[in-house]
Amino acid sequence: MAGELVDNKGRGDIGWHWPPIHPEGRKFGLIAIGISLFAAFMAWETIAWPMAFLSLGVFAFFRDPERVVPQDERFIVSPADGLVSLIAQVEPPAELTMDDGSGTPSLAREPVTRISIFMSVFDVHINRAPIGGTVRRLVYIPGKFMNADLDKASEDNERQHILIERHDGLMLGFTQIAGLVARRIVPFVKPGDTLAAGARVGLIRFGSRVDVYLPAGTDSRVLVGQKVVAGETVLAEIGERRLIEGIAQ
Repeated sequence: MAGELVDNKGRGDIGWHWPPIHPEGRKFGLIAIGISLFAAFMAWETIAWPMAFLSLGVFAFFRDPERVVPQDERFIVSPADGLVSLIAQVEPPAELTMDDGSGTPSLAREPVTRISIFMSVFDVHINRAPIGGTVRRLVYIPGKFMNADLDKASEDNERQHILIERHDGLMLGFTQIAGLVARRIVPFVKPGDTLAAGARVGLIRFGSRVDVYLPAGTDSRVLVGQKVVAGETVLAEIGERRLIEGIAQ
């Protein structure tokens, strides 16, 4: 019918639907439900009810909604849901700039804009690719579990660096950082995988942070304190000159 509103899958009658639960979280939710049912059977109400609410919280934490990704190579989209907590000029981590002997490309050792996104336990924790391209590096670093909102968490906390190279040679690095509650970074990709912009790359359990290192000469389009949505919010726009340089390479 002409003029009918449809959702992003072409279906009519737009309405809210509970998003699917990522398989990584189903086992935790089922464990909480099992404990709740056992406690209820044993008439331990002080345990049964809190565990029932906890199971709902676990399922909500691991929700995996569909996202509508901007289809424009000028755009770098947010890899995470959350709050922009820091924007600073820094040099990318050594893991993304050093020659690791594998022959894979690396980022230049020069200051770039870093955008830090803090994810609370209420945010969606599925992380997505800021640009489309090939995964060139995936480096896991064990570390501490300090408050992910602190600047030094980028160097001290458990983290995982990901470097993506686009078809025109543009490279972008970002880092998943564990926080106070987060105790595991779960990757969905490996070096050599080809991703579309907004593709799922992994998750961090129970509250954390993601740092994005913008290509040189690219400025942020977001502000500190702004809420962003993974795969949808445009963090930065690559200038026309940078695009032409990439095509010419």
